[in-house]
Amino acid sequence: MRIFFILSVLLLTSSASRADYLHFATADNGEVYADFYPADGNKAVILAHGAIFNRNSWDGLIAALLKHHIAVMAIDFRGYGESHAQDLSNKAEDILAAARFLRREKKQQNIYLLGASMGGAAAARADIQAQPEMFQKLVLLSPAPFQSPGQLKGPVLFIASQNEGMKNAIVALYRQAPEPKQLVLLPGAAHAQHILKTAQKTSLIQKIVAFLAL
Repeated sequence: MRIFFILSVLLLTSSASRADYLHFATADNGEVYADFYPADGNKAVILAHGAIFNRNSWDGLIAALLKHHIAVMAIDFRGYGESHAQDLSNKAEDILAAARFLRREKKQQNIYLLGASMGGAAAARADIQAQPEMFQKLVLLSPAPFQSPGQLKGPVLFIASQNEGMKNAIVALYRQAPEPKQLVLLPGAAHAQHILKTAQKTSLIQKIVAFLAL
């Protein structure tokens, strides 16, 4: 039994760590570095990190998504991790470039998008700027403020902590977003990816996976 448990852990760990290391150009002549975790199935999600994080900051989430047959592309925004650049202003284009790469090179047609804090605002802008049908679902984890929430496309899930400092602003964005939409407020005060370091980690991952796996 002990050997079986160890083997199970090793298999889960290896399945979550096998990634294609890649980089691709943006429309404004930048370059974005990313890890792509393949999965059986026809769904893929782009993970867009917050301001003090990089693409290696999604503790537990990637493994859970792979377990549910959702491929993952975790990007470094320009100016973060390995994506070096002088112009850091067009984060939405970093995401759109990732989506184009997924369609062109990985043949992914059902692309989801998850952004946290700064990455949440960038994800929202990318969704608004994208052609219809580019993103099938959108998750905004404690998103920073962004303009024109009424122009978001497709189903969108807002997640935040009940007592975090940006809660009221996030709820206001949610109220302006079009249907279909969902709002989940978790206990505590942690913001965005910091929730993955709290007792709400499991609940957060379950909410995200349930929304994307349907």
